[in-house]
Parts: sequence; structure tokens; C-alpha cells
Amino acid sequence: MRYWVVMPAAGSSSRFRAATPKQYAPLAGRTVIEWALAPFLEDPRCVGIVVALAPQDRRWAQVATRLAGTAVSVTAGGAQRSLSVRNALASLEGRAASADWILVHDAARPCLEPEDLARLLQTLAAHPVGGLLATPAADTLKRAQDAEPVNGSYEIAQTVDRSFLWRALTPQMFRHGRLCAALDAAHAAGRFPSDESQAIEWLGDHPLLIEGRSSNLKITTADELSLAAAILGARARRGGKEGA
Repeated sequence: MRYWVVMPAAGSSSRFRAATPKQYAPLAGRTVIEWALAPFLEDPRCVGIVVALAPQDRRWAQVATRLAGTAVSVTAGGAQRSLSVRNALASLEGRAASADWILVHDAARPCLEPEDLARLLQTLAAHPVGGLLATPAADTLKRAQDAEPVNGSYEIAQTVDRSFLWRALTPQMFRHGRLCAALDAAHAAGRFPSDESQAIEWLGDHPLLIEGRSSNLKITTADELSLAAAILGARARRGGKEGA
């Protein structure tokens, strides 16, 4: 098997509320995006990575010097995540075949376990559609009233049955040609999917949900950055004991 990685990293990180975008926040001796790239850089099945950057990005240059000699290239991102992904896919034209696997991974997910990546690849290797890492919903879920908030808070409309609900993670894994077609169809209809699976679903396909670890969190706040540091620290200690 071989695959390509697309990493959208053009977001403004408005919810992170820091001077530095979350993908460039320092984390355990690296930046968040370097941790997000690490599992793929260490996997010989990954033949290339495209990172989609904001046009005004001035921080990538420092990361690029530390990635010199790797199979990482960059392209311009878009105003929406799906536009960034589509630009990255376009940059692979002539290199990636239509049937090649594409793994789309968030630049703000620094804690992907190699075992989860291996499970995703093994499970989907011969699948006709593809799929994504996900975790079953564990909390009780509430649907809010479609009305103005009361003192800044919403009233509950109902409790939602969580029996078949999952939280979507990344990587999400689909064929290059099919993913291009799905995104093109969505954009032509004026729709911007929140993830790649949704675009594939709009074509009538049914991606697989591959259970992954909940530790594969997406950084959106400073608290989650601290949690990611704890996860990586525990992983390092575990690795040290295994190597002893």
C-alpha cells in the first residue's frame, strides 16, 4: 500500500485566542503541526504530504527548515477547509493516480497514535469507498432549542439518543479521484462540507467508521494544548519503558 497525506492548515484559529495560530503553538519541544505530521513522516507507506497554508502565513518557513529533506510540499489554502483540501488535491495532479489513497489529517491533531493509523490503513486497504477514524459518543447529548438564548444560555429541546452517534476524527481516507469529484460537486452546489466524509456521503457513498482513541484530540483551546502535552508526555514515558 501507498498513500498521500493532505493537511489543511489555513485556518485563522479564532477560537484559540492566542497571538500564534494553534498549529504553530509550541508543544513538547515541537510545534503542534510538526507533531501532526510526525506519524506520516515516519511511515514508509506515505509517499508525499501537501500542507495547505494561508496566503499570509509567515510561520511555516521556520517549520520548513526543520523538515528539510522530507516529502512535504505546500500549496495555497482557501477560505474554507474543503477549499484548502481541494487545492492540495489539485497540487497532486500528475503525481497521485485517481485510485491512490488520500489521508486528510487536521494540522491541529498532534496525538495520532501510530497503531490507530495502522488500523485505519489495514481496515480500508481493499474497501471501495474509504472511511475515517472516529470514537463512539460517550456523553449524554442534548439538542438546544432553535430560539434566542436566555441570559446567554440555550434551553434544551430534547435529549438525543447516542446509540449510533460517533465523533469524527482524522485521518479521513478516500481515493484521490472520488474525493476530488465529491468536493467539486459540493462546491458547484454552493455547499462546504465540514469534513471530507460529508462530501463523500453527499455522493451517496457510505464510508466506514474505524474506532480510534479519544486521545486523538483536536486543539481548539489552551486547555486542550495542555492535555495534548500530557498525552505526549505519557506516550514518551511508555515508550521509554518499552525500550528499556
